[in-house]
Amino acid sequence: MSGTKTVGQTNDSLPADGKPELLVLRALKLGDLLVAVPALKGIRRAFPEHRLRYAAQGWLSEALGLVGGYELLPTHGLDEPLAMEPGVVDVAVNLHGSGPESQGRIEALKARQTVGHRSAHRDGPPWRPELHERERWVRLLEWHGIEADPLDVRLNTPHVPSPVPGATVLHVGAAYGSRLWPAERFAAVAAALTEAGHQVVFTGGAAERERAEEVCRLAGLPGTSMLAGVLGLGEFAATIAAARLVISADTGAAHLASAYGTPSVVLFGPAPPEIWGPPPGPHVVLTRAELRRGDTFAAQPDPALLAVQVSDVLAAVRGLGLLL
Repeated sequence: MSGTKTVGQTNDSLPADGKPELLVLRALKLGDLLVAVPALKGIRRAFPEHRLRYAAQGWLSEALGLVGGYELLPTHGLDEPLAMEPGVVDVAVNLHGSGPESQGRIEALKARQTVGHRSAHRDGPPWRPELHERERWVRLLEWHGIEADPLDVRLNTPHVPSPVPGATVLHVGAAYGSRLWPAERFAAVAAALTEAGHQVVFTGGAAERERAEEVCRLAGLPGTSMLAGVLGLGEFAATIAAARLVISADTGAAHLASAYGTPSVVLFGPAPPEIWGPPPGPHVVLTRAELRRGDTFAAQPDPALLAVQVSDVLAAVRGLGLLL
């Protein structure tokens, strides 16, 4: 493959601990971290003598611990320069994107070796928008001589136990309105699964608690089903890892289910599953691609998501062998 580089070399000048610095930039959200796991594992194998840092928002620290081997460098998007002095980083890896903003942050590090897509400053593979995210970053590494497996998505076992092992998790929130399946439909699914013998719980962040409470009330389930806004990130991962089933929009919950092989039904709206969907396994994707508007930041649910009915979700659960 063209553009192969030598990996694992070090600077003559090393930090006090003797380890050269490697920095990965991906200052995004939980799902973005999880689809980058195959690439992160490939980097870790290729640079065993380096100190590995991952530049992203600080709240992802627990999730990054499930990948293993990386320290989090708190970074709020691309708004500010990375908190590393120029010349300190030995290897800089741009897993954030290919635009001038991320490239500029990487170039400012003045690393000995840079791994990224083709830019005005450096050679690299061209950006290919049609690639799945896992495949995109693996192909980037391969161009630079670093081996990785796009299906190597497994995370470490969470360090805390699940508070509800064997529960069916309905993750009813999402970062944007375009991914919010109607609350009454989630409630209808929850009620049907409860009647079929599932222990249903509702998860989400603190900002999603009000929506989860609405779904819980509409489903006629007790307040003990409410875990939204209660779990830390480690507990959340443990809950997904030990779940019987996960039903979610295209969010971090769905990617965690992929990472732990937990059966899942994933509802897609503005994002195409060809780019963000789960790997092979006990996972069912539901969407209506021909209706997709594709506006991630829209306030209203994407038509591709709204076309998914309660009966579609229950049929998917039945297809997974989890509903008689």
